[in-house]
Amino acid sequence: PSPFSRCFPPSQDIRNTVGNIPMEWYQDFPHVGYDLEGRRIYKPLRSKDELDLFLERMENPEYWRTVQHRQTGSELVLSEEQLELIQRLQRGNFGDVNFDPYEPSVDFFSHEVRIHPVTNRPADKRSFIPSLVEKEKVSKLVHAIKMGWIQPRKPKENIPTFYDLWAREDPNSILGRHKMHVPAPKIPLPGHAESYNPPPEFLLSPEEKLAWEQQEPAERRLSFIPQKFRSLRAVPAYSRFIQERFERCLDLYLCPRQRRMRVNVDPEDLIPKLPKPRDLQPFPTTQALVYRGHSSLVRTLSVSPSGQWLVSGSDDGSVRLWEVSSARCLRTVPVGSTVRSVAWNPNPGICLVAVAVDEQVLLVNPGLGDRLLVAATDQLLDSWEAPQEERIQPVQWIPAGPEERAKGIRLLVQHGKEVSQVTWHPKGDYWASVTRGPGSRRVLIHQSSRRWSQDPFRKIPGMIQCVQFHPVRPYFLVASQRSVRVYNLLRQELSRKLQSNCQWISSMAVHPGGDNVICGSYDSKLAWFDLDLSTRPYRLLRHHRRALRSVAFHRRYPLFASGSDDGTVIVCHGMVYNDLLQNALLVPLKVLKGHVPTLDLGVLDVAFHPQQPWIFSAGADGTLRLYT
Repeated sequence: PSPFSRCFPPSQDIRNTVGNIPMEWYQDFPHVGYDLEGRRIYKPLRSKDELDLFLERMENPEYWRTVQHRQTGSELVLSEEQLELIQRLQRGNFGDVNFDPYEPSVDFFSHEVRIHPVTNRPADKRSFIPSLVEKEKVSKLVHAIKMGWIQPRKPKENIPTFYDLWAREDPNSILGRHKMHVPAPKIPLPGHAESYNPPPEFLLSPEEKLAWEQQEPAERRLSFIPQKFRSLRAVPAYSRFIQERFERCLDLYLCPRQRRMRVNVDPEDLIPKLPKPRDLQPFPTTQALVYRGHSSLVRTLSVSPSGQWLVSGSDDGSVRLWEVSSARCLRTVPVGSTVRSVAWNPNPGICLVAVAVDEQVLLVNPGLGDRLLVAATDQLLDSWEAPQEERIQPVQWIPAGPEERAKGIRLLVQHGKEVSQVTWHPKGDYWASVTRGPGSRRVLIHQSSRRWSQDPFRKIPGMIQCVQFHPVRPYFLVASQRSVRVYNLLRQELSRKLQSNCQWISSMAVHPGGDNVICGSYDSKLAWFDLDLSTRPYRLLRHHRRALRSVAFHRRYPLFASGSDDGTVIVCHGMVYNDLLQNALLVPLKVLKGHVPTLDLGVLDVAFHPQQPWIFSAGADGTLRLYT
């Protein structure tokens, strides 16, 4: 009997009589077997949940020695004797305590060799007479071999387990099981360009070499530059030999080769169905006005919120104010040095222009338009009162003198380094400036009403190219050399980082809706980002042949434009839908020409009219042009 059978008293003998069978057979029945009188032994009720089992495990001191009977399902508490038996078996000892495995052995047979055998019985007759049964079995085997029913074992052939993967396949070879085998592509034979003495038409000119070096490795027609040597002995070792052999090996064993059924597709169906440009009007198509007056290249321009006035900055050391409708220069403000950036305040209730000149930012009141608006702007700037305690700032706010005030200059913000860009917040009180120095670049945010400046970054995020305020949310966008960082000004943290896939970002613009950003780069790419979609560009446009200098969005119409060193302005349709499941529609519309490239520079800045579908461009030829 089992040692657990002693746990039941003799008066209540409920031993299961089903025998040694798998108890899983009774898994779907309410009972687990039958007792000695043939009555069913029912399973105990399991009304305890996980919480009851946990409480019992915590409160019952005998829980650790309680087991479940396999045949009756009842719970048994192991005794000390049973626990000791289990522990002995776990240690690998014998179950019986009194058994001694190391007691001295008794030799039943003597180890000494005796002369006489144990038995002297005479040998049987069958021990020296051939067996008839074995004779019959041998005769059957001989007959089966003669009839060919039993074949002798063939010797094993030493067939190698490896084989030539690219061998020519025939039905008899070991490659016959590769039914879809396709031979590896062969390396193209060398042409005239690979020769050590190529013809002159295959040698690259300096301009072609420069264009070859600026291209991406995947876009190059040749992976090397053809060279000419006087003899074969003068040819040096090929520098890319090991790399090309390695890439060839990768092509051989990593490239999947399989046969695919050819699909008959009309090539016209593969071209995306884009709307026609005439269905997307209005957009600028023709050159309407040319603004002449600067004697050097015009680096920057900005349009007033009303769309009536235009301001431009040039390398001739002057800032000019123009009337948009007549192309007439109304005012010239000499500043004495190169103007890097100008920005008109976007608030219609403030008449103010920020001008970046060397290490200063000039806040200029142009004095155009409504006299009450001009007077209110001066009153707003003059109403500032100096605080009792002087605050430490990264810049100096200097009021303009009488001569400067006669030119329209109201405040001078002195920076320690050269200022490359200024930009306004949409509400018109805050503005940001980007400074550059010999080893670092910094971003400063200023408040005109309080004359207060601050440096928002403790650590400079790379080489900063340009910055922009978000038009709707309290975000601040900072474009470095290869990425755009979006900072949350309220939480004072980095919200996201956009990877541009460009070599060097030159300019940036934010969509009026706030969910899309475009970036222009010096490697002639324009990257469109959808902030709700990904941190990678949604579309990468390569419409220009040379570096992009400026990009811009229109405030009212679904238009965006880019200006390049090739002297052209490309206007595109960029429709952003309210449905988040529908991607933006990007359609190139018009290539606007007119600027003459000068000193390898073309269009340096572009800006849209606030209300009309017009665009202004500033070029290196010293002119500004209006396209309508």
